[in-house]
Amino acid sequence: MPAQIRPAIVMIIAMTILTGLVYPLAMTGLAWLLFPDEAQGSLIEKGGKVVGSALIGQNFVSARYFHGRPSATTELDAENPAKAIPAPYAADRSGGSDLGPTSKALIERVRAAAKTLAAENPGVPIPVDLVTTSASGLDPDITPAGALFQVPRVAKARGLPEGVVRRLVLDHIRDRFLGVIGEPYVNVLKLNLALDADRR
Repeated sequence: MPAQIRPAIVMIIAMTILTGLVYPLAMTGLAWLLFPDEAQGSLIEKGGKVVGSALIGQNFVSARYFHGRPSATTELDAENPAKAIPAPYAADRSGGSDLGPTSKALIERVRAAAKTLAAENPGVPIPVDLVTTSASGLDPDITPAGALFQVPRVAKARGLPEGVVRRLVLDHIRDRFLGVIGEPYVNVLKLNLALDADRR
């Protein structure tokens, strides 16, 4: 019996060191070497202060800013811990709503969002990413169509010509990775910072 236990204990210790220490440290070192910006959280600074991450969306609500995808993240109510309340883009609570396509709550929320957007830009098809949440609830990007749809509202709120705001959006469209992976996108935080920096 001791002859069988000893190899088992040695294997447990060896695999713990290999998979619990050596492998994670090697992957972390490789990440820092190959992707230093991402490994540090893709932090975005303005005036020497960190204002966000390119990887996590923010809840822009002012008409002067472009809005991201709706977020379904929640937090526990301080007054009633048994109840969850909406907390858009709560990075510590990443997750979707888990509502299915036949959910009455989901249908009502999408209809309400679509009604608001239709009033902002009448007669223009509403991009689906502006009324649906992502699986993480933290998506920092929207489609080019989602950004362009918001141009009239942002331009009006800032007193800028629509052409100026549209050009800013077009300048911030990022193409597919290596030309084939993913879809073109616009990072909402970077676009809004560029909007604030534009002095026209």
